[in-house]
Amino acid sequence: MTENGEDATLVRHPGTPDLRLAMDAPGQPPPAAGAPHDGRSEEGPDLPRDRNQAILEAAKQVGAVLKRGGHRFALAGSVAVYAHGGSGNLQHDVDFCVRPEDAEPVAATLREAGLTVYAPPEDWLIKATCFGQDVDIIFELAHRPVSAEMLDRAEELPVESVRMPVLAPTDLLWSLLAAFSEHHCDFGAVLPIARALREKVDWERVRRDCGDEPMPAAFFFLLERLKVI
Repeated sequence: MTENGEDATLVRHPGTPDLRLAMDAPGQPPPAAGAPHDGRSEEGPDLPRDRNQAILEAAKQVGAVLKRGGHRFALAGSVAVYAHGGSGNLQHDVDFCVRPEDAEPVAATLREAGLTVYAPPEDWLIKATCFGQDVDIIFELAHRPVSAEMLDRAEELPVESVRMPVLAPTDLLWSLLAAFSEHHCDFGAVLPIARALREKVDWERVRRDCGDEPMPAAFFFLLERLKVI
C-alpha cells in the first residue's frame, strides 16, 4: 500500500499504537482449528491457486475475523476496487482501514486468530500475514487519520462469499490522488481505477478535498482531456 506516498516523512502522533512483533507477544495462544493463518506449514506454503486468489482469500479471512471481533473497519486498496466492480488484477497486498485508536485492539484480535502481526518502520499502519500475503491495517490515509465519518460512508459489499464494509469509491479515489507527490505520482496505476469507478465517484468532492496540490490537479487535467470526467 503506497497511499501515503513513498516520500512521506511522518511523525508519530499521540495515541499511535506501539506494537511488538507477534513472536514477542507472551502467552500468545496457538491458532484455533479452522482459524486463519499465515498460509505456511512444515511442508511449505499452502496457497490458493494463483496470487489474485490468494489475495482475495486473505481479504476474506481477515475481514471475517474483524467482523467476528466487532471492530469498525473498511476494506481499501485494490480489493476494494474489485469489490466495487473494478479489475480483478489485484496489487501486491490487502488493505484495511481502521481508526488510530482501534489499531491495537485489531492487532490483538488478529494475533488471537493465529496471524503474525508486526509494526513496520512506517507509523501509519501495522502489518499482518495471511495465506502468505501481506495485509496492511492502515490508520492514516494520505497523512490524515482514518475517521469515524469515513468508516460510516463505507458500503457493505461481497468480496466473493464474504460481505464486509468497503471504503466508498469517493474516499478511495481521494486517498489515491491526495497521496500524489513529486516522488510518488503513478498516474498509470490510478487511471484504470478512475475509469472503472468514475460513475460512482463524487469528483467535485475529491477535487475540493485535494485542494490546490499540483499533482492531483495534473491528474484531474488528464481525466478531463481523456473524457473520463
